[in-house]
Amino acid sequence: MAMATNTNLNLQDMEEVRKVFNRFDTNGDGKISLTELVHVMKALGSDTSEDEVKRMMEEIDTDRDGFISLDEFANFYRSSSAGGAQELKEAFDLYDLNKNGLISSTELHQILNRLGEKCSVEDCNGMIKSVDSDGDGYVNFEEFKKMMSNASGSLK
Repeated sequence: MAMATNTNLNLQDMEEVRKVFNRFDTNGDGKISLTELVHVMKALGSDTSEDEVKRMMEEIDTDRDGFISLDEFANFYRSSSAGGAQELKEAFDLYDLNKNGLISSTELHQILNRLGEKCSVEDCNGMIKSVDSDGDGYVNFEEFKKMMSNASGSLK
């Protein structure tokens, strides 16, 4: 697959990128529009302004066609993964709704439901338990980083 070698992503990573891409591509046309990007950012509870989202779009949309293709999205994912400590923290903060430094099953449930995922709080409890290495019932930033770097563990 040319895309996987193009972006230096293994097949597991590429599958994860494809899943995330499909979440953003709400109308299923194979590309992410500015409207879709704004919608998903709002659904995630981000207070990013429309101007900031436009700048993100311009950064990712390397062929300047006004849309983000899967290939552009994968390239962005690869580059943000390479130096992505800040991006990881921002992602963690989106899930950490009460800003206490921990992601609870309730917070995870709220975010996933905003993104259109139909899952119960019990499902989210299971997801939390699968990455909760200290057994406190929450995901802290260290556990989140470990989960994100390990392709087999994922909050979706």
